[in-house]
Amino acid sequence: MSSTLIQAVLSSSPNYDTLFESLCWPEDSWPQTERVDALTALIEALGPFLTDSDSVQTPLTGVNRSGIRDKIESVIWSKCLPFLCRLSAEARDDTRYRDSTATVCRLLRVSVGVCGENVRTRVVSSILPSLQRMSEEEPLTPGTLSVQIAAEVLAALMPLLTADEELTLHTLNCALSSVRSLPDHLVPKIMVRIILTSLSCCSDARSNIILKRILDDVCSWHSTERTPVVTERTLLCLTVLSDHLLKSHIATSSECGEADPRLRPQFWMICQDGLTHRDSVSRKRALYLLKRCAALSEEEGFDSRSSTSEDGETLFKWAPSKSKALREFWEDYTLVMETLEENQVHVVRPVLNRIDTLIQATVNDSEGSGLFHPSWLLCVYQRMFHSENKSLMREGVCHLLQLQVLQQPAFAAAFSQVHRDYAISFILVLSNSASVKCRSPGQSVGDCPELAVKLQVFLVTFFTSLPSEDRGCVLFQLIQQLSAKHWCAVPLLFVCQAFSHLPPSPLLKISGLSALREVLRCTMITHQVLLRGAAQCFLLKSALSLMDVSEVTIDDIFSFLMHFRADESLCRGTELWNEVCSLHTLAHLSIFKYCIRKVATTDYHFMYLGQLCIWLLEHECSFKSRILDGDFTDDPTKKETIRAYVQQEVLAYLRVPASTGQAERLPDTREADKLARALLLCVDMERRRLGGETSEILGSLLSPLLDTLSRVYTNIYLPVRKSDKSLQLLLRLLQLGTKPCGQQKEVEEDEVMFAIEQTFLKLVDPVQDFILRRLCGELQELFDVERAELYLCVLRQLVVMCSSSSHCHKNIQQFAFPKLIKYSLSVLLEPTQQVPSVANQVSKAVSMASLAAVCELLQQGGISIRADTASALKSMNDYFCTLKTSSQCQSSLGNINKSLMKPQLLGSSSDLEAQGLLQQDWGRIAANFLRDQWICLNFLIRTVGIKASVEISQVSETLGAALSCSIEALALLPSDLVLPVLNFMNTLLPQLVQDQENLCVQAVTLSWELVQGLSTNAHDFWPALKGFISMAFQHKLLQLTHDQAPILTTALKKIFSDLLELSQSKSGVFGVLLQHCCQTWLPNDPAIRDQAAAMFSSVFNHLDIVTEACVYGPVFRRDQRLVLDVQIYVEQLGAKCGANVAVTSDVRDDQLPRTWVLTFLSRLDPSNEQHQRFMEELVMELLRKDSLISKSKVRYYGNSLQHRIKNRAWQTLLLLLPKLKEDFVATLLNHVFEAGFCSNQASVKYLIEWMMILILVKYPHHIHKFWSCFNFVSSSSTYMDHEKTKTSICTFLSVLVHFNVIIPQVKDKVGQLRRALDVILQSCFNHNFSVRLYALLALKKVWSLAEKEDEEAFKGLSSVVTACLNQAEAMQSTGNANKNWLRIQGHFFFGAFHPIRDYSMETIFQTFPSLSELADDEWIPLWKFEKLTFFPESLLIPLKNAAPELGQLQAGDWVQQDRSEQDKEERWSEVQKKITPWRSGVNDQEPELKLVPAQRAARLGKQHGTLLVVASLIDKPTNLGGLCRTCEIFGASGLVLDSLHHLNDKHFQSLSVSAELWLPLLEVKPVELTHFLQLKKSEGYCIIGVEQTANSQKLQDFKFPEKTLLLLGNEREGIPANLLQMLDVCVEIPQQGIIRSLNVHVSAALLIWEYTRQHLITESQEVHSHCS
Repeated sequence: MSSTLIQAVLSSSPNYDTLFESLCWPEDSWPQTERVDALTALIEALGPFLTDSDSVQTPLTGVNRSGIRDKIESVIWSKCLPFLCRLSAEARDDTRYRDSTATVCRLLRVSVGVCGENVRTRVVSSILPSLQRMSEEEPLTPGTLSVQIAAEVLAALMPLLTADEELTLHTLNCALSSVRSLPDHLVPKIMVRIILTSLSCCSDARSNIILKRILDDVCSWHSTERTPVVTERTLLCLTVLSDHLLKSHIATSSECGEADPRLRPQFWMICQDGLTHRDSVSRKRALYLLKRCAALSEEEGFDSRSSTSEDGETLFKWAPSKSKALREFWEDYTLVMETLEENQVHVVRPVLNRIDTLIQATVNDSEGSGLFHPSWLLCVYQRMFHSENKSLMREGVCHLLQLQVLQQPAFAAAFSQVHRDYAISFILVLSNSASVKCRSPGQSVGDCPELAVKLQVFLVTFFTSLPSEDRGCVLFQLIQQLSAKHWCAVPLLFVCQAFSHLPPSPLLKISGLSALREVLRCTMITHQVLLRGAAQCFLLKSALSLMDVSEVTIDDIFSFLMHFRADESLCRGTELWNEVCSLHTLAHLSIFKYCIRKVATTDYHFMYLGQLCIWLLEHECSFKSRILDGDFTDDPTKKETIRAYVQQEVLAYLRVPASTGQAERLPDTREADKLARALLLCVDMERRRLGGETSEILGSLLSPLLDTLSRVYTNIYLPVRKSDKSLQLLLRLLQLGTKPCGQQKEVEEDEVMFAIEQTFLKLVDPVQDFILRRLCGELQELFDVERAELYLCVLRQLVVMCSSSSHCHKNIQQFAFPKLIKYSLSVLLEPTQQVPSVANQVSKAVSMASLAAVCELLQQGGISIRADTASALKSMNDYFCTLKTSSQCQSSLGNINKSLMKPQLLGSSSDLEAQGLLQQDWGRIAANFLRDQWICLNFLIRTVGIKASVEISQVSETLGAALSCSIEALALLPSDLVLPVLNFMNTLLPQLVQDQENLCVQAVTLSWELVQGLSTNAHDFWPALKGFISMAFQHKLLQLTHDQAPILTTALKKIFSDLLELSQSKSGVFGVLLQHCCQTWLPNDPAIRDQAAAMFSSVFNHLDIVTEACVYGPVFRRDQRLVLDVQIYVEQLGAKCGANVAVTSDVRDDQLPRTWVLTFLSRLDPSNEQHQRFMEELVMELLRKDSLISKSKVRYYGNSLQHRIKNRAWQTLLLLLPKLKEDFVATLLNHVFEAGFCSNQASVKYLIEWMMILILVKYPHHIHKFWSCFNFVSSSSTYMDHEKTKTSICTFLSVLVHFNVIIPQVKDKVGQLRRALDVILQSCFNHNFSVRLYALLALKKVWSLAEKEDEEAFKGLSSVVTACLNQAEAMQSTGNANKNWLRIQGHFFFGAFHPIRDYSMETIFQTFPSLSELADDEWIPLWKFEKLTFFPESLLIPLKNAAPELGQLQAGDWVQQDRSEQDKEERWSEVQKKITPWRSGVNDQEPELKLVPAQRAARLGKQHGTLLVVASLIDKPTNLGGLCRTCEIFGASGLVLDSLHHLNDKHFQSLSVSAELWLPLLEVKPVELTHFLQLKKSEGYCIIGVEQTANSQKLQDFKFPEKTLLLLGNEREGIPANLLQMLDVCVEIPQQGIIRSLNVHVSAALLIWEYTRQHLITESQEVHSHCS
């Protein structure tokens, strides 16, 4: 309604009551927008007449004015606010809802403005509580508005509040308080609609006060709660206020300067947290603020000296004198951060060199203060480390590790000190990254990963750069964090290795050793044994070189060493052990010359120790003194030697209280382990230091122990605890003193172990007598079960030790064994009590364990069974092999599978420890009792035999009963205790397979299921697997044919299939089977060579095993492959890594099956008819496999499983070729030619061609078959696949390239050369370029042979050949053709390779795969063959190449894709053109709002919708032109541009095709967009942006409101951060591809069409409804 009409109504003196009543609406109705607008206009017109001022002439009397005010106030309280509450309750989001909200808010603003201050305060006070809702789920109380409505109301009222400073500040405080608690999507509404509106309405002075208060509140909030959520919201607040906070005029006065965020260190912390935030929008906001600050600082000449924090750190630095350098500096920084958002390596990689530019700029700062704070650099790396793209993460790790700037002291100190925890977390993140364990391109299997090497250098540089007083603290924190998180085995290994390279310095105190103990105890516990052992070795090296000796005692050191397992890392004979000894030795030296002499006269190992000498001597090589009980002197000059410490510890160890007569548990074995290790280290150290007699040193150290052991049998009052501890120490000394079996040469010369054994040999008798006495009747308590295990272990060690002393050995056999057997049998034969007692059941458990121990000792070999022992064994055999028949007439061995009964504890319940043992450990005791029975029976059946104890007629029945018992035992025993049962079955199955096949199948099948169940338990799986394979695949079972044992052979085939499948996921499984089978078929033992034919004959029944082995090699997952690579790396460290010596070698290489089978095939004798027949069958089977792959999959990828199988098959065929007979080769040749017609990968193709050449060289009379292949290709080219035809021709032409080695063997040389030239010349004119290239090369080679042979005979062909060769020469000027011609001539197969000279295993299995670009895990190095004891000494083909030329070539095939010159740019050459300088986003626009009205309406009656498209941020004319065309086609209401000058651009016009003539266009500058969007929002528009955020909605799910404003972002950076919070909705377009962004015009077109589609459907439905 126009103002003229309103004035006319008012001038007619209307009835105001009637007027208001007619314009107001009923309470329950929804008011029309026009009615509300009319009421608003009326009140607005009445406003001047309602003032009490005399200067305004009014037709109203005082009474009328008062009544009208009451009416207006009634509109507020009875119409506006109730209707707004109603809108809040309905909470819809359509056009009607938005329009009604906007019109009522305008009415409310006009009404409150008329009513005065009191009403304004009441209205605001009633609305503010609505901002404090915690969630949208919280129900609205009556009279309460929703947060959205409340924000719109306050935004409408804000211009009225500016006069009341107190009310304004109160409103702002409520708004800021709500920002902390409201849901995420409501926070922008508060900031934009309330706070931003209030700032726009205030004067500059008031605005600065408000800004300071907001800035204080935001920074304080972040400093107290530095969480990601708080960072996200504070960044939102600061971005909304950026236009007010970062204005150039702010810094013109000191008052304004207080609101400058650049002076607040907390502001920069918020920015840094934002740059590394997980949310992309927060990162965008932080970067936006940083760019704005840099631009403003340059404009003002800002000086950052006033922004220094309390701790003296200046995060953002700016100096007017360095303005240009700083501007370029921050441009590069923002460019890097923006590019990281691309998340694509090819986009990011070119800008990473800018990081080096940034760092170098700071290092070169002449003032030395540095313009770039290191914490900004950490933001870059953290952003890369947290990238979703693993390749980008790897780039970040690699770049940080190469950071040479850390060698600059000033920068390095700042880098490490500013955010020490930050830097530490970085080191751990990059260390635990998968990138550290990846081999780089060009590295071979077994090489240390490149990044692991860089990590070593980085850590050394990092720690060297630290102030010396901080290094220990940083190292301690690193070690603490190592134990605080889960680590994979490989990263932890390389971190420990990096620690071991740190320069020696006193950094680790007792707390550091405790932290390292936690790493050993917790972090490594689940890792693979070899990798865990290697990590322990590196960690111990680190501890030795970084230990502060003055802060730790000797006892601390030995307590620490106790956590390094002897079977994994720290054992005698390793370099690591020697280092520990040398460390202790050096700790007692005080003469520097001794160290120098040692360095000069020893190997590299001692050079490493020599580096420790100087450091140890500087600290006087002394440990911290211990304060012992009763020692109250703390004399720092009193130093304890290692020898004195050990002597004192031995005395303390054996000092035990008198026995109480009560049952006692066995002492903790860790005490004995610690002391035994200390004793051995001390002895080795004293020998090095003094060179004295080992026996004398041992005597002085062990005298208390020797004295105790000498009296252990005779002294009946000796406390049990003391005897136990002395035996524990004896046992650990004998166990730890033995060097690993891998050092057999050194074992013979081990003086220390020899002296130990000689010392203890004198005490064998008393110790043996004591053990026998204890085992024969004295052990009757629950605790005695584990005590018996100790005694039996000591007895085993004594027997092994006495094997070199005939006297002691004789005594043990004569007295110990018979006595132990007889007593144990007597106990076992006692009748079982009705209520079993502890003493009875413990005696039975101890007796059975004793029998098992005797059987194991006798079975070890080297012990001849004496008469007394044999008699006792006969009694034992009678006991176990007693046949009993049950009520079901089933026979069984009566004393096998007997179980212990759980005893009852009698008496009081005071012995809680015994009760706990009974509850927890009795199951294990009973299981061991059952296992021990099978150890005994297994020994007896091998040694004595069942026939000795039963009648002849019952032998078969007894054997069947025994096998049935073994099947029962498999179900009764835990999986880790079944090995004795499997060993027993190994002996029994061959004797029963003919008579009781079903029972044998049941035994084998159940055993395999049990072994499969152990596959996740590495400790028990491998022994069980070996035992099972020895049982199920033994020679006598392998000999069985399907006719002889159909069920069993079928079962074995099924087991082999399961085993092969298991080997795909568990490396080494198939290797165990194949190693066993190969040694079975071709035994290496000369004693059984007379049975060789019978042994080998079984291989024909299991050809499938050999065939699968020839092509075996699973393609592991990447993580499995990486672990295997690292294991190979550790193995290749050899003796330098103690784990390789300590850990029992059990080769589980996935190439082991192939190396074994190839070795097996190499040992076959071609003159042996059996061997020859087997080789022929194997060859045909391999050819069948190759043919199946070729037929089933014509094309297959390089290095795929199919490719690898074919390659392995042809490698095996090449190995067997020299051993095959001629008549069979004639048959084989047809299959080889047939394979040549198939499409093969390059590596397979070369092997087939090589095979053809070798056959033709050896049997040249078959060459006519070769020529017929060309005829077949020619005749078949009409119907054969074109690609297959090309491949076939090239294969046979490649053979002709090597015709020079074939032609000397043929008779008719001229005729064969002529035939060769004929077929070659035909191919020279082939339409395929590759065929012509092969043909020209063959022609060049063959023509040179023809000219040498008989030039006259080939005169007729001379002109044709010359023309063809000239064609080849002409290629030199034809670009890519010339390159390919040069490449093929230089290719290894046609150049350096000679088919006869290079015929070796090295070429077949290592050189060819590497040159053919097969994956490096397909290369078999020769050392894998050589280390097999099974490998033959003489071979038909050489192991190694005679000439080295071929092995020196680099990989690469001549067939390469042509590359343009643009692809040859350097890796770091140039930034992608898409990335543009950041300053283009900060435009310098005039602050005038120029709204250009629509000048070109629709002239043809075209209807426009209400969709408004805002493209002011787009700057490319092509995008704007296409967008203009799209908007016009789909009927948008208007298009907003940043400048109408675009209309004159030819690129714009070429895309718009005159659409601008028919579409309303408006001009809004980018800096004016905030105000423009606020205006449109107040008009009821829903502002929508295309952006991916946490709350964005999918395009296909979103319903567009009718009044929609579509805001489009910039091509490069999208929607600026300061406009993101203006959006009501973010819509994202679903994506399926790799590229993460669409062109802005395409994105806009998708949204415009979706809007049009939805509203076209709506209109159609409305029309249809109206018509109906």
